[in-house]
Amino acid sequence: MRKHSGTPWFPQPAASAITPQHIFAERRRLLQLLAATSATASLSPWAAREAMAAPAAMDKLAALPGKASTVPGTQLAAKPTPWDDATSYNNFYEFGYDKADPARYAPAMPTRPWSVRVEGLVQKPGTWALEDLLRLQPMEERIYRLRCVEGWSMVIPWVGYSLAALLKQVQPLGSAKFVEFVTQADPEHMPGLRRGGLDWPYTEGLRLDEALHPLTLLAFGMYGRVLPNQNGAPVRLVVPWKYGFKNAKSLVAIRLVEHMPATAWVKAAPHEYGFYANVNPGVPHRRWSQASERVIGQGGLLAPKRATELFNGYAEQVGSLYTGMDLKRYY
Repeated sequence: MRKHSGTPWFPQPAASAITPQHIFAERRRLLQLLAATSATASLSPWAAREAMAAPAAMDKLAALPGKASTVPGTQLAAKPTPWDDATSYNNFYEFGYDKADPARYAPAMPTRPWSVRVEGLVQKPGTWALEDLLRLQPMEERIYRLRCVEGWSMVIPWVGYSLAALLKQVQPLGSAKFVEFVTQADPEHMPGLRRGGLDWPYTEGLRLDEALHPLTLLAFGMYGRVLPNQNGAPVRLVVPWKYGFKNAKSLVAIRLVEHMPATAWVKAAPHEYGFYANVNPGVPHRRWSQASERVIGQGGLLAPKRATELFNGYAEQVGSLYTGMDLKRYY
């Protein structure tokens, strides 16, 4: 499983070709400043395009406050990642492979009207308008750490409520064992879809007991505002003890099924990405160690790394879900 020696099909830039994050951030701040002056007119076409990629200002997004959650593990005692970093350094391959592509292209994607189908093995299938989802449950603020397989993490105050609230409304059948999540696939506004790569639409999945866990969040906002498009607007999944690719963005369907769904990254590179994808420092990705991580927004590449925690630090809350499982086999 970990000894596969084939070349990954997915385009992987050389390390020397990747702009260090702190340099990237400084370049973006400079271009934002230039864009605010008459000097913008004299920028090169490349620089003008970069200036347009600046993340949406927080104060331009509608407020979406939430009360502090009382669910154990939802109020992480860590400094949140700065807004500009959290909204400009993202994986959202529907918009492109570069970390800056989501902030560059996602603002053009329409998010109103929006609805989510809930279907499959449930007593009450149906289509939920976004407005109905927003009214289903009181909003909570939950401060979670998000960890990606590339070795970086962020600390983000999300706004939403437990996915279990929605699942209990639709009443899963006894035969339902897994939950599949389907994301938006809009080639007109998502240039990454036109470049191929993954099997679109992007799909992810959880075991039903994982989906029903109180920590599993249906998120509609972050930092007290509605979600920016590049962060998965208008509604996304956040599962804090799993690697970031499990956190499906811009959801359009939630499907309850009997068998484990074939998810996007498992189909694309099964020797590198497993269905469970629980954060585990003892199980390396084939190209990256998972033993440590660098927190985005805290000193760039010069910041000291922190040790990766099992289940991303949520072992006390979720460890019992995996009692008796071989976590290296079921990675």
